[in-house]
Amino acid sequence: MDRQQEFVLRTLEERDIRFVRLWFTDVLGTLKSVSVAPAELESAFEEGMGIDGSAIEGFARVYESDMVAMPDPTTFQVFPFEGGVSGESARMFCDILLPDGSAAWADPRHVLRRALAKAAEKGFTFYTHPEVEFFLIQDGPLDGSLPIPVDTGGYFDHTTHSVARDFRRQAVLALERIGISVEFSHHEVAPGQQEIDLRYADALSTADNIMTFRHVVKEVALSQGVRATFMPKPYTDQPGSGMHTHLSLFEGERNAFFDADDPQKLSKTARAFIAGLLVHAREYTAVTNQWVNSYKRLFPLQLPNAITESPAFVSWGHLNRSALVRVPAFGKPNSARVEVRSIDSATNPYLAFAVMLGAGMKGIEEGYELPPGAEDDVWSMSPAERKAMGYDALPENLSEAIDVMSKSELVAEVLGEHVFDFFLRNKQAEWEQYRREVTPYERQRYLGAL
Repeated sequence: MDRQQEFVLRTLEERDIRFVRLWFTDVLGTLKSVSVAPAELESAFEEGMGIDGSAIEGFARVYESDMVAMPDPTTFQVFPFEGGVSGESARMFCDILLPDGSAAWADPRHVLRRALAKAAEKGFTFYTHPEVEFFLIQDGPLDGSLPIPVDTGGYFDHTTHSVARDFRRQAVLALERIGISVEFSHHEVAPGQQEIDLRYADALSTADNIMTFRHVVKEVALSQGVRATFMPKPYTDQPGSGMHTHLSLFEGERNAFFDADDPQKLSKTARAFIAGLLVHAREYTAVTNQWVNSYKRLFPLQLPNAITESPAFVSWGHLNRSALVRVPAFGKPNSARVEVRSIDSATNPYLAFAVMLGAGMKGIEEGYELPPGAEDDVWSMSPAERKAMGYDALPENLSEAIDVMSKSELVAEVLGEHVFDFFLRNKQAEWEQYRREVTPYERQRYLGAL
C-alpha cells in the first residue's frame, strides 16, 4: 500500500468519516457514484469495486458488463459541508478497468490520460484554466416553462443582499474547503448568470475539478433554495453560458507557447497549436458542444442593440472576443496561453480537453501554418466578407456537428473506436428525437394562423 492510500485510510479513521463516494463519469459526462464503507476501502484499493457497466451510458454491452472502479487516492477530498448530523463524507475519482485489469476504453478519464500520455512523449505537459458560466434560477417545476432568474443583475453588478452574491461567496468557500482553488467570481451579463473561474492546473486535475465544481455549485444552490443550471442557452433573448478555456503547453518548467523574439511573443509551437485548433475546429465541435441546445448559444437570435460574442466562426485574434481562439494579453512568459471560446460548461471535460489537445498536437506534429488573425468583429461581417477572409462557420446544429465529426480521423483516434461510435449513435438519437418534437414555438406560430 502506498503512502497516499495510507493517508486516505488514516484520515477516514481520524475524522470518523462514515461514507466514501467513488466517482466516475459516463461518456456523456454525467457524474456517477457508488458509496462504500471505510472498512471496505482497503480492499477497494487492491481489487477495485465491481460495477455493472451495462447500466451506464456508453460503457459496455450487456454481455460484457462486468467492470471495476479503481479508486484514485490522489483525488481524495473530504466534503465537510455535506456532513450534517451524520458526520463528514469524502470522495475519490475512479479509473474504470476491465476484469483483466486493463483500462476500459469507454472511460472518459482514460481517454484524456491517453491524450496526455501522447503529448508527454513529445515532452509536453498540458494545462487548462476554465471560466465556468451558469445560471441561478428560482426553484420550480422543470416542465419546460420559462425559468425565472434569481436576480436582474448585469455584468459585474454588485447588489446588496443579492441572492447571487451570497451564493457565490458560499460556493467559493465550499470549493476552497475541498482544495479547489478559485481565481475569481462575478455576476455575468444576463440576469441570474454567474461566472466562477478555476485556477490553472494540469488537464486531468482540471477535468476532475470541473466535475466536482458542478456538483458543489448545484448542492450550494439547493441549500439556498435556488437551482443552478449549466444548460448552455436557457433564454432566447439573453447570452448563453460558455466555459472559455485557457490552454498552454509546458516543457518542464518552460512555457512552450512563449518566444521573447517574436513580435507577438508567440512561439512556433503556439502558432502551430492554434492552427491545429482552427483546422480541426468543425470536427471536434460535437464534443465541446454536445447538446442540441449548445447551438442556440453559438448561433443566437440576432436582437437589436445586442452584442454577440459567441464564437461561431473559425478564426483567431488577440483582442477579439468574437474569435473562436483568442490570445489574451500576458506579461510573464509563463502566462502565455490561448483561449478557446466555443466550449460550453455542459460538456464532458475529459473528452473536450482530449480532442482540443489532439487538435493542437496535430498542428505541431504536421507543422500547420497559422493564418492571419482577425481583429474585427467577425459577427458584423457579411457572409461574403467572412468567406473572402476564410472564416468558416462552425456546425450550425447538432446534426451537422455529428456529420462532420463522423468523417474525422483525428477525433476517432483521440476518442478511440468505442467512445467515438457510441457518442455518434447517442447524439444522432438525441437529434432525431429533437427534430420530431413539436415545440411551443410551432404551436404559437401556426396553430391559429394556419
